[in-house]
Amino acid sequence: MRTPWLPLSKMTYPGRLIAIGRDPSGLRNVVVYAISGRSPSSQARKLVPKSKAVWTEPTDPDILKRGKPELLVYPAILMGRGIAVSNGRQTPDIDGTSGQSPVRVLDEGLRSWSFEPDAPIFTPRISGCVLPSNRTALSIIRRDPDGASLRLFFEFPLVPGQGKLISTYPGDISNPLPSFKGEPLDVEVNEDSPAETAEAVYNALKPREGEPDLRVAVACVFARAADMADYELTIINREERMSR
Repeated sequence: MRTPWLPLSKMTYPGRLIAIGRDPSGLRNVVVYAISGRSPSSQARKLVPKSKAVWTEPTDPDILKRGKPELLVYPAILMGRGIAVSNGRQTPDIDGTSGQSPVRVLDEGLRSWSFEPDAPIFTPRISGCVLPSNRTALSIIRRDPDGASLRLFFEFPLVPGQGKLISTYPGDISNPLPSFKGEPLDVEVNEDSPAETAEAVYNALKPREGEPDLRVAVACVFARAADMADYELTIINREERMSR
């Protein structure tokens, strides 16, 4: 059974998430990257378009310094002949790897990467790619109980109106935070534009009554399946929305 964006409202804190799918028309590939944050340093970020990329950048450099900048500032999405997306500085390594198999591209691009060194959480590295051949896959690297890196890859077809979603955490707040486990979630992509999709995801992450608003930013790319260099991008940043 497919899961619409709405169940994201049950995830108090997903951390960062990636969704990849295809729009209802079947003509455009859809990539979503979203950030939520608990700490001041995690919340002091925004998503910024730069050339053919979407970067995380600080909204308050002083607050960001209290966290780990190497884990908080990175190119989240890189767009060209295909699309690479991740929750860290591994994105360029994925983008720089060529091949016909998306799982092989992720495997080779992530070979030198492990889970994040943020003990005791050990946040997973989540990544994805859409190749020019319109083949796609998601990946998660999380810490095994014995301390080793568990590397999981999921290839799936791009079907109109459908997608897959993976996040760093399963959604509940606990200490330490558990890693996302299992297969990526099925989602419905009912929207016809990146603006509508970004808004739908941002609204789905709205906190329930009595809970803190942990939303930071959402970016959505609609790329024409026939030529992914032809794309549209929408970004929603909480800081900018709150300042209006």
